[in-house]
Amino acid sequence: MRVFGYDYDVVETLIAVNVIVFLITYYNPVVIYDNFSLLPDAITKQPWTIITSMFLHADPTHILFNMIALFFFGLYLEKLVGENDFLKVYFLGGIFASIAYLITSLMFNIPRPDVPAVGASGAIFAVMGALVVLRPRLLIFVYFIPMPLYIYAVLYTLYALFEMGTTSGIAGGIAHNAHLGGLLAGLYFGVRYKKRVGSEEVRYY
Repeated sequence: MRVFGYDYDVVETLIAVNVIVFLITYYNPVVIYDNFSLLPDAITKQPWTIITSMFLHADPTHILFNMIALFFFGLYLEKLVGENDFLKVYFLGGIFASIAYLITSLMFNIPRPDVPAVGASGAIFAVMGALVVLRPRLLIFVYFIPMPLYIYAVLYTLYALFEMGTTSGIAGGIAHNAHLGGLLAGLYFGVRYKKRVGSEEVRYY
């Protein structure tokens, strides 16, 4: 990706943009969150928040873990499918995650329509979903426990569905519905790209 005449890795550029937006948010968080976070109640008045919410984060821990995940999973997927297709997975997956959040909130009250959502995790789950298809045996560490990526995806899906069904989808402030929407979108892209991606190699993250 060329920015101001210089070549940058697309994942590094996304991380930089997220960090810059996070720092800007600190100057006037009320204005930023009111106008750019994804709020189901206000979506007809603020449709742009389907995209802008992907670049907002609630606190330093939120952005730190999201950017770490984006760095490792994003770089791997970009090498497999190329810059342009990676961007399709990231942005279209993130948009689908936002739509999933809106649908479950407005139709099923999960969570309530007055609960805003922010974060890049929906897009990152789309990246992970693509890798679940392309590299299902990719070994990751979850709380220091090694497991294949596809096992994590299955376990997380079951956990997310349970949380959504028992806590109205707001336990711990985690938008599981957006995560699952991104994951589904990623699985779709993974199937599309499967034929032209080479044989699987196990990697550790």
